[in-house]
Amino acid sequence: MKKFLINGGTKLKGEVTINGAKNSTVALIPAAIMADSPVVLEGVPDIADVYSLKEILEIMGVGVTFEDNTMTIDPTNMVSIPMPSGKINSLRASYYFMGALLAKYGEAVVGLPGGCFLGPRPIDLHIKGFEALGAEVKSEHGAMYLKAPAEGLKGTRIFMDVVSIGATINVMLAATTAKGRTVIENAAREPEIIDVATLLNNMGAKIRGAGTDEIRIDGVETLGGCRHSIIPDRIEAGTYLSLAAAAGEGILVKNVIREHLDSFILKLEEMGVKMDMNEESIFVHPTTELKPTNVKTYPYPGFATDLQQPITPLLLKATGESIIEDTIYQQRVNHIPELARMGAKAQVEGNMIVLNGPNELNGAEVAASDLRAGACLVIAGIMAQGETKVSNIGHILRGYDRFIEKLTALGADIQLIEED
Repeated sequence: MKKFLINGGTKLKGEVTINGAKNSTVALIPAAIMADSPVVLEGVPDIADVYSLKEILEIMGVGVTFEDNTMTIDPTNMVSIPMPSGKINSLRASYYFMGALLAKYGEAVVGLPGGCFLGPRPIDLHIKGFEALGAEVKSEHGAMYLKAPAEGLKGTRIFMDVVSIGATINVMLAATTAKGRTVIENAAREPEIIDVATLLNNMGAKIRGAGTDEIRIDGVETLGGCRHSIIPDRIEAGTYLSLAAAAGEGILVKNVIREHLDSFILKLEEMGVKMDMNEESIFVHPTTELKPTNVKTYPYPGFATDLQQPITPLLLKATGESIIEDTIYQQRVNHIPELARMGAKAQVEGNMIVLNGPNELNGAEVAASDLRAGACLVIAGIMAQGETKVSNIGHILRGYDRFIEKLTALGADIQLIEED
């Protein structure tokens, strides 16, 4: 079993560069197969999910090269094949192949997605959107079977009952080549949706309103290749900002779009974290006394659910009581018992996490239950006195680009080990 071994208690210093957004990338790669010529994506993070997507593309006959964070996707010789199981099941973002293949070929067979378990995350909104466009959708033997009518998908008005990033992107993909106009109402507004719409528009799509709650799509017949630079990963940036405030002696976080992190940065400022805001970077000064604060997650532009776990170790450093309430994934609490193993005064009360500080954390054996919980435990391990071992690190490697290398460059004592 692979684990992270961390010798904590050291202060970190230096600079770290944020890579392209993981949550954009996992949608951009499936979107790229809709083109009839090569697509070049710049800033692709070097993470396990990207390699899983690369394998899926290669199975379909897509030419793929990935080097120095640049991926070239050539769908010229692509063939549409059923993918009911296998690699397709290993990551949640595989569901974007439903919308992409439906748009390109008018049919798709895609296994139900995997990824981190954060409680029920149904894809009924995706199905509702596909059906509204005219597709027939069936679920059989753990896979989704999608088929457009003989005359093709047809644009319509679609209201999202719940704000959903995945459903908004997936329906946007399918509607790109549908006949007529599609209007997605109550659409998610995340920066990653704008990023996907930008790629599609560069490929020849006609999409307006991405980033608002109403997206208008006028269908086109064909899409072509292009070059696209992925936006910086706001969740990776928030993770390193939290680490810098919790265990840093002056850290510069580079390649950041501050506007994508406004709600997170405001919380850090409430706590007393001193930061210098530059055009594309943020310098975090060393912090000593921190004030407690309450965090409540909401869809963008609210506080991101993916950042409630990375900020938790910082809240443990504050003097007083802090409360976290995740309105999006209420079951996102599995990091709390692990932090308690390290001596944290943290507990789950109903649908809230209650933290009391300041805490002196001690090294322990802990396990990552999901991607962001893993990042939380690594930050806690760096803060703690003594040795911490983090298991289930496959979750972490799914989503953080060159995690060990970046942490080591800042002065962290962390290494990858194997144990029985």
